[in-house]
Amino acid sequence: MVRNDKRFKELGLLYDDYKNKAQVAELLLKHPELMQRPVVIVARASPPAENAVIARPPEKLLPLLD
Repeated sequence: MVRNDKRFKELGLLYDDYKNKAQVAELLLKHPELMQRPVVIVARASPPAENAVIARPPEKLLPLLD
């Protein structure tokens, strides 16, 4: 969920420092521009479930639409 791009490097961050959910959440709260986008969430009523994907490239979204 974290973009490892030019901005990430400008901030002097190390990818290995963000391996668990709490670390990633804290990072994205401080630097929301680092979040991979778009995130697509599909909720299903039967059976109740939610699935999500970072739809980049857009083709990654296709399995959620089936």
